[in-house]
Amino acid sequence: MALTVLWSVANAQPSEQEVRERLDAIGDEMQVLSERLADTDEARDEANEALREVETALADIHRRLDELHTERRDLEARIQALEDKRDALEAERNAQVAALAKQFAALYRLGASPQLKLLLNQDDPARLDRLQTYLNHLAQARDARLEDIAKLDDQLVANRESLDRRSDELAELRAELETRSAELAERMETREALVAELDARYASESDRLDALEQDRLDAERVLTEIQQAVARLEEPTPSTDIERTQGDLPWPVQGEVSSRFGKGDGIARDGLVIRAAEGTQVHAVHDGRVVFADWMRGFGNLLILDHGDGLMTLHAHLQHFTVALGDSVSGGDTLGVVGMSGGRDTPALYFEVRRDGQPIDPQTWIAHR
Repeated sequence: MALTVLWSVANAQPSEQEVRERLDAIGDEMQVLSERLADTDEARDEANEALREVETALADIHRRLDELHTERRDLEARIQALEDKRDALEAERNAQVAALAKQFAALYRLGASPQLKLLLNQDDPARLDRLQTYLNHLAQARDARLEDIAKLDDQLVANRESLDRRSDELAELRAELETRSAELAERMETREALVAELDARYASESDRLDALEQDRLDAERVLTEIQQAVARLEEPTPSTDIERTQGDLPWPVQGEVSSRFGKGDGIARDGLVIRAAEGTQVHAVHDGRVVFADWMRGFGNLLILDHGDGLMTLHAHLQHFTVALGDSVSGGDTLGVVGMSGGRDTPALYFEVRRDGQPIDPQTWIAHR
């Protein structure tokens, strides 16, 4: 379905469902574009296509591992909570049993048939009433204690069953973690071999730089298509007032800048390369919408945010994404994590800012430090 059709209802306040459908449509359009780009000449290069496949698979594995680690932490916390509850229930049951023992001891001291003894003693009637009331309260307290202990026993049984189920789930998670970790190690070896194969194709440093420049030119064409696809929307991404933040935007990730605008090789010439540990979270510098999230030659896993007003930010070499095509994000939201995708040999984030499709110096937008 053409995006222009989805946005044709003018001057009407869209419902939440309509907004969601429109965002999904943008994601569908970008996915179609990504698949079409994967069939272009540069993507058909055998080694690069193999690199795309293995790095895409690695991103899926890393994402699943992150999910598993989160699930494991949650399960361990729930197991700890269940164990704490079990300890509290057992302590309460022990206290109830101790209290019940005192009540039985009091009844024992009165001997067998205390009510009959009271009547035969022909004691003061008022005193007899008080003693009878005491005996009644003692009996009621005993029954209440027995009922409480029975309830606590039921709760302990349910608690132990729940604890067993959670422990089984945790064991399954640990087994999947081991499997995924082994798969990750195997894929990493494959990736290293592919990167070495790609590097070996360059007879000289000049050949390597020429290839990087060709990657940059190919990327420019692709990015122009993306910008044009977004511009075709009758109702573009709403303004996020990003212009007012120029010079004050936060850094997408903290780290050392190893390449600045206009200084790097290939695609790095148009932005910043920020070194950071692999797995470091990458944050949106401002509100926006995800208009591209896929692997691209030279960039690796690339995520593009449209901030409205003709401004886009690019985030490349990600290990994996934590948002998807069409998602709306707020400044500070996590977009993904730092990686080495795109054939890098060290982890880093490539960050770029574009206005009306043209790259501009990111350091004129993000805060000085």
